[in-house]
Amino acid sequence: MAKKEVDGEGLNIPNRIKALPVKRPGPIVAAVIVVLLAAMLIQGMITNPRLDWPTVWKYLFNENVLEGIQYTLTLTVISMVVAIILSVILAIMRKSINPVLRGVSWFFIWFFRGTPVYTQLIFWGLFAVLIPKISLGIPFTSVKFWSIDSNVVVTAFNAAWIGLALNEAAYLSEIVRAGLEAVDPGQTEAAKALGMNRTLIMRRIVLPQAMRIIIPPTGNETIGMLKTTSLVTAVPFTLELQFATNAIANRIYKPIPLLIVAFWYLLITSILMVCQSRLEAHFGKGFDARPVGTKGKQAPLPGKTDGEPKDDVDKLNQTTFVGLNA
Repeated sequence: MAKKEVDGEGLNIPNRIKALPVKRPGPIVAAVIVVLLAAMLIQGMITNPRLDWPTVWKYLFNENVLEGIQYTLTLTVISMVVAIILSVILAIMRKSINPVLRGVSWFFIWFFRGTPVYTQLIFWGLFAVLIPKISLGIPFTSVKFWSIDSNVVVTAFNAAWIGLALNEAAYLSEIVRAGLEAVDPGQTEAAKALGMNRTLIMRRIVLPQAMRIIIPPTGNETIGMLKTTSLVTAVPFTLELQFATNAIANRIYKPIPLLIVAFWYLLITSILMVCQSRLEAHFGKGFDARPVGTKGKQAPLPGKTDGEPKDDVDKLNQTTFVGLNA
């Protein structure tokens, strides 16, 4: 009843204006068109005999396909872990006061960003041809303490993840550098005033705040890495998902159904997107706008009535002066 009195309902107000909501047919028409197009697409996919859905279901859980998924995930995880570690090191080197470290970091990023990843994978596949033996000894002499054939160390699997990791590190390092530079320099100065060294400042002050900016593009790069593993046939590495489906398609002469079997990429990507959103929420604590107080149980903000929203995310920094009128 109090709400009605505040809003003016039930009061005898002369010449009251009864406003009607503005009709907006555009969104409704657009929604109908989109639903019709989606229904037509789904109906076409279900009824098109060329998609050969029985073959899709037959090979969706084929043992070679499942093994390909395992190797694809393994390559993605190893490559991204190594790339993230290298990217942090490269980003710190770019910010170093040592010109040699800055130069090495710049050259690494310039080279691996400037050449195609497919070309880099071919190079790592031919590594044993270029360098038949890996050895340790005294530089610029023939004295060797240890040596091993390159084929033993740089196998097809190792060549695949090394090539992917080094290429990805060049891109991630720029993302990490952008995140580090986004942190207010005053944070570092305050930490130095407390007597913290550079390593501790980076680990406890700068990196936790930079993660809020680093996580979203890193999530995108992880999803991209998942699909880039399909290029490791250049090594050649022939056990990942894309090669497994292609091998089956070439054997049964049905490429289209086996392309649909690659739906596994879409499923894994969806899971990665959920993980990314959780990480963003975790590292975004303290930055994201949230309603103030318990919803529906706090007093209205200054200038608002009881009929207006009580949770105002735009008033996070508002100060309440008790007993004072501003």
